[in-house]
Amino acid sequence: MGTYEETVKKILEIPKFTSKNTLDHTREFLKRLGNPQDRFQVVHVAGSNGKGSVCAYIDSVLRAAGKKTGLFTSPHLVHLEERFAVEGRPCSRQEFVQAADEVERAVSALAQDGLPHPTFFEYVFAVGMVVFAGRGVEYAVLETGLGGRLDATNILEHPVLTVITSISLEHTEILGNTIGEIAGEKAGILKRGVPVVYDASEPEAEKTIAERADWLRCPRYPVKPEKIKILLNTGKKIDFSYDSGYDVTEVSIPFGVPYQAQNGAVALQALECLGRTERISQEAVKQGMAGVVWKGRMQEVQPGIYLDGAHNLSGIEGFLEAVKQITKESAVLLFSMVKEKDYTHAARKLVLEGNWEEIVVTAVSDVRGVSCQALAELFEGFAREGQREVKVTGISDVREAYEYALSCRKPKQKLFCAGSLYLIGELEQITGGMQND
Repeated sequence: MGTYEETVKKILEIPKFTSKNTLDHTREFLKRLGNPQDRFQVVHVAGSNGKGSVCAYIDSVLRAAGKKTGLFTSPHLVHLEERFAVEGRPCSRQEFVQAADEVERAVSALAQDGLPHPTFFEYVFAVGMVVFAGRGVEYAVLETGLGGRLDATNILEHPVLTVITSISLEHTEILGNTIGEIAGEKAGILKRGVPVVYDASEPEAEKTIAERADWLRCPRYPVKPEKIKILLNTGKKIDFSYDSGYDVTEVSIPFGVPYQAQNGAVALQALECLGRTERISQEAVKQGMAGVVWKGRMQEVQPGIYLDGAHNLSGIEGFLEAVKQITKESAVLLFSMVKEKDYTHAARKLVLEGNWEEIVVTAVSDVRGVSCQALAELFEGFAREGQREVKVTGISDVREAYEYALSCRKPKQKLFCAGSLYLIGELEQITGGMQND
């Protein structure tokens, strides 16, 4: 394929000349690569919110327990190879290019047989599986892309465990108009007889998942909010306990946002299930949970400057709750979102429920980004409607918008940057956040 830069360019151009393929196509694609996904144990994770965090917790604890892990997540914030982490770090550029070369040969073979080109997500999923197989990982923690039932990752036939995180209304044009319909799509990753751990905080979602699990005779482990108790929240870390019914586990996590306790509890329940066949000590659990790193999730990149990929309504609710934990004073908000998200209701919620001195809106450098002008008009309109005195400033260029947001902060005032993960990725580069391991 060529150099790293050429490889990245070619992969990023894939969406221009392909469309959604069937799972049979993905199966055939991976079969031509020797089914690398069958060479390790898989924990398969779906959900609307918290998927990445739950994956990161599970991966971190498994590593603390001495397991060699692969972590497949999306999207990447800055570099494509972030999607394929081995032993807690993105694979090397050389490994990435070599895996992509192998995948490209399979793509050529498909084309010769008149089969469609893989989609972008099929392609990067295949690259990840080749990387993991090549590195000899024991466990791969895999996050679905969109949905679950029709997601490319759902060709996995024998995961050791499936996990479903919290469900909210998202991608309704694809996944369904109700929580139950969306939960049904996510529950499409369940496999007959394979245990499922799931967030049970939403009754409609819980009912749908439980019915699917019972039909497939999957042992099921609901994680109910009343089983979680926050013991301490400093704004930077949370100590909480989780009662699984078998044991009460107390851990610390390096996040100050309350919803991370729910994500952490889902991970703890998943690890308890894995611990029935693998040796995972309490020490490994505590070490792994306390040492987890997950970029762009209420991440303090510099003193008083936070990045959070709150990219849907449920995420915005959690973001606002977290902001209130961190500061009681008015703050500055830098925000942008992509078109397919419910940015109108997100803007309304941010204006009416937040405490902002100034809101700076910008546009992510992606064709899916909402225009700066459209966002500014929305925020101004909601400010008038709610009689909120908040200044709204629109600056299209992300770097200029960030520098402006910094300049208008008062001494010790907090700056929160939220919305699209594409925005967070750009800000990670601007702030050097990716270097703050």
